Amino acid sequence: MNLEEIERRQQLVEAFVNDTELRQTLQEEHLRSIPDLYRLAKKFQRNKANLEDVVRAYQVAIRLPGFIGTFEGVMDEAYKDALDAEYTDKLRSYCDSFAKLQEMVETTVDLDALENHEFVIKSEFDDGLRIIRKKLDKLRYEMDKEHHRVADDLNQDTEKKLFLENQRVHGWCFRLTRNEASAIRNKKQYTELSTQKNGVFFTTHAMTEMRREFDRLSENYNRTQSGLVNEVVSVAASYCPVIEKLAGVLAHLDVLVSFAHVSVHAPTSYVRPKVHPRGTGNTILTEARHPCMEMQDDISFITNDVSLVRSESEFLIITGPNMGGKSTYIRQIGVIALMAQIGCFVPCTEAELTIFDCILARVGASDSQLKGVSTFMAEMLETSNILKTATRESLVIIDELGRGTSTYDGFGLAWAISEHIVKEIGAFAMFATHFHELTALNETYPQVQNLHVVAHIGDDEGDTTMAGDNSNQKRDVTLLYKVVPGISDQSFGIHVAELVRFPQKVVNMAKRKADELEDFSGKHEDVQNMQANKQDMDEGSRMLKEMLVKWKTEVEAEHLTKEQQVAKMKELIAGNDALLANPFFQSVKAM
Repeated sequence: MNLEEIERRQQLVEAFVNDTELRQTLQEEHLRSIPDLYRLAKKFQRNKANLEDVVRAYQVAIRLPGFIGTFEGVMDEAYKDALDAEYTDKLRSYCDSFAKLQEMVETTVDLDALENHEFVIKSEFDDGLRIIRKKLDKLRYEMDKEHHRVADDLNQDTEKKLFLENQRVHGWCFRLTRNEASAIRNKKQYTELSTQKNGVFFTTHAMTEMRREFDRLSENYNRTQSGLVNEVVSVAASYCPVIEKLAGVLAHLDVLVSFAHVSVHAPTSYVRPKVHPRGTGNTILTEARHPCMEMQDDISFITNDVSLVRSESEFLIITGPNMGGKSTYIRQIGVIALMAQIGCFVPCTEAELTIFDCILARVGASDSQLKGVSTFMAEMLETSNILKTATRESLVIIDELGRGTSTYDGFGLAWAISEHIVKEIGAFAMFATHFHELTALNETYPQVQNLHVVAHIGDDEGDTTMAGDNSNQKRDVTLLYKVVPGISDQSFGIHVAELVRFPQKVVNMAKRKADELEDFSGKHEDVQNMQANKQDMDEGSRMLKEMLVKWKTEVEAEHLTKEQQVAKMKELIAGNDALLANPFFQSVKAM
């Protein structure tokens, strides 16, 4: 949350973004060859290191001048000072510290043996080692002679087709390319060991004897050198603090170079965001994108603008259809906020952000059967933690809260939680929901803004949802994934069921039941809104009784049919303005 630190990182990332040669050289020539230095230091600290680990530390030390030379080659004065302070000066210091380690390894370790993956002390350090080394060298000479003898016998080239190798499983043996494998078939003097991708491994009786002798001498060599190895490892272990500090610098470099790499290689390049000091400024993103979604194949990501302005649009309520992009919209804002605060460039064409003290998210649906936590209980636990933790400078992301319980309970919780965040906490927040009634919050609180995901709705005339019912036309829904101001009062959940090829009977029944529920809810709400007092009820009852008596008299006098009786009833009602205006009669008519 330190603005100076964020801007310093941004400047370093900008240096790697603008200098392609510097970035690629560090990635491909230097960083790729560095082992896990923290793990290496731990092995030294736990006294589990061996000579191979000492050699790895040495190999890192001899690569440091390459890093320093690359940074010294930077000519841009705008970034040179920052790079020197963060990397070059520190690497020079560590390179000087490793000078003694480098000298010790070059003096004591047989670096020529590394080509055969052997990690041994030089034989010059001990008379016993010198004697064993002479015997090993003589054996190697005999092995080479056997190699050439076998090559002549099989008529194979020792440079291209027949190789002498120290194989991990079989030890010293011959390898013949797979194309030439038939050369040793049905020849008793050659024993086939295994067949792998790179060829056929085989041996001879003489080679087997020499391999056994070589293994025995190597074991003696290692036993004799163990005391010297322990001393070398002990000296190398004293460099642990330097190795750990170097690991921190190279890890920092690796991360920032990676930031620059993704910023440059995204489908549309990232931009450097303007970051405001904590507690000031707004979060305004132009043509924001989700950094993971836009990298998928065959996807043309629809960009959206974001505006979190203090006292104007601090709390965003996003409604819209299922699969319309609500969750992606709110998640990409959280990801962009995180990327900006760790010093990375962000996937926008223009961006300014304030510093958040924390990003609190309640997204997805999960339960834990082992802990006895249901999906709804998990939602409530996460939301409770948000309400306890959030401050005025937090970013809160809530995705469809209240799905795991009844509609009324879920809506009540969603409203209460939203109002608490707006009124009591005052944090920047985004709430994606299917409770369309929640959008009424902006009538009370001006800092609440309603957004919705756009969907284009068309009618396919003649294509009906149920056979013989031409009144219920099938709607063609096209999701546009664009977020704009306003309210959406439909979720198109049944449309998603159609997309995943639900049985048509199930889809038709779902539509019918949804329509029935909407009709019932609408009538119920109309009745509730028509409140009649006792005087209206008495007056309405009297007028209704008079109208019914009049209707009965006329029906009996004229001997009307059923259709005519209904028409007469409508005629009498339409002609009685006082009855139509009566609240009690309106409530009866609605039912």
